[in-house]
Amino acid sequence: MADTPALTSVTNHIGGADVPAVSGATTRLIDPATGRVNARAPLSDAVDVDAACTAAQAAFERWSLTTPAERQRALLRIADAMERHADDFEAAEVADTGKPPALFRTDELPAIIDTVRFFAGAARGLPGSAAAEYTPGRTSVLRREPVGVCAQITPWNYPLMMAVWKLAPALAAGNTTVLKPADTTPSSTALLARIAAEFLPPGVLNVVCGDRDTGRALVGHPAIRLIAVTGSVRAGQEIAAAAAADLKRVHLELGGNAPVLVYDDADIDDAVSQLASLAFYNAGQDCTAATRILVHHRVHDAFLAAFAEQAGRQLPGAPGEPDAAFGPLNSAAQLGSVRDLLNRLPEHARIVAGGSALSRPGFFHQATVVAGVRQDDEIVQREVFGPVVTVQSFADETEAIRLANGVPQGLAASVWTGDHQRAMRATRALDTGIVWVNTHGTTVSEMPHGGVKHSGYGSDLSLAGLLDYTRVKHVML
Repeated sequence: MADTPALTSVTNHIGGADVPAVSGATTRLIDPATGRVNARAPLSDAVDVDAACTAAQAAFERWSLTTPAERQRALLRIADAMERHADDFEAAEVADTGKPPALFRTDELPAIIDTVRFFAGAARGLPGSAAAEYTPGRTSVLRREPVGVCAQITPWNYPLMMAVWKLAPALAAGNTTVLKPADTTPSSTALLARIAAEFLPPGVLNVVCGDRDTGRALVGHPAIRLIAVTGSVRAGQEIAAAAAADLKRVHLELGGNAPVLVYDDADIDDAVSQLASLAFYNAGQDCTAATRILVHHRVHDAFLAAFAEQAGRQLPGAPGEPDAAFGPLNSAAQLGSVRDLLNRLPEHARIVAGGSALSRPGFFHQATVVAGVRQDDEIVQREVFGPVVTVQSFADETEAIRLANGVPQGLAASVWTGDHQRAMRATRALDTGIVWVNTHGTTVSEMPHGGVKHSGYGSDLSLAGLLDYTRVKHVML
């Protein structure tokens, strides 16, 4: 294969070709580290969406009949090509997000490529029940089949990772897809589509760039049979309502607001060290970020002092700044949202670390710790999605669980304790889709990633994620 050069401008990818929006309309891509325009991307409308869905529908007839081995080979070749183009993916991702290049290269990209390879193998291992006779003279067989054309909408916090989490299982199961990346971060997804075109039939993977109206056109297109979205609770509610009109299947990974339970028998030094890094990773723009730390009253003050001190060492900075622990927020709007929440803090809350935006170009904000909050405070109940952590005190296990579960979201949580039985009680009682013990935030391709309550339903990653892109057919002989 000849090396595919990095994109110099972002395009849609429809039917195997890189194309602009038919209307010629574009949006500006802003470098969040400088606040300056660094590229343009298509502003797709219903015409572009229809072209992409039509291409995906036509390709489905052939792709759905490929063998699992054929789909595996295609995905493995895509993964190998992604490794070869690591520099290009790094440049595209960093340009759109402003995140530290080394963190993307060492933390994110290897895991992204591993996800593609996992689903390549999983394509050949779909589970099923044995054929059997449940009534005399009749044999029943279950078939697992692809759903059809999938609409996939991804967020701006981890653009390439979220694209792969959606695309890899859909393609492995034999579906075709039309993916709309976030309007501020389409570059790495567009590059992926361009590279993948070397190994996929035209129309199997399509990318349309655009805004919310583009997404609405995609969700409403009659060719779509499944909609998968990672985004806000508001977006998920709107998409689920729209999908109901045509009985489309919906897969939602929404907001987080993860609680962290630190008991008095925990290794406090280890908890502070790990959480200070994990809470502010990616500027806190992570659905599983350790955002609400609940600490036993006996160790609350010591933990808070140590954590605030460590938070002060987590410095924001632009790509290339060696001391930067995290980059800017995604946009001026997101920075404004964080500032508004902090400006509305009630009188009883106090900022013990950080608290300010940086006076420099770009959308940077200090790592911030807020103490003295109460359960019904806005900053506790809402997902901040920025480098802001609240710290609360609890008296006993019962109160810890009540505070942890006392928010609308239920994606992830972690428990920090030296007592195995206590850890098991907490993991059972926490109303979330993911629970870590004495660690936080680690994901692996083999395990599901999904939530409950307002954090949505359906799983990314794992065999469960692959099964979400299939339907079951009973055949009786």
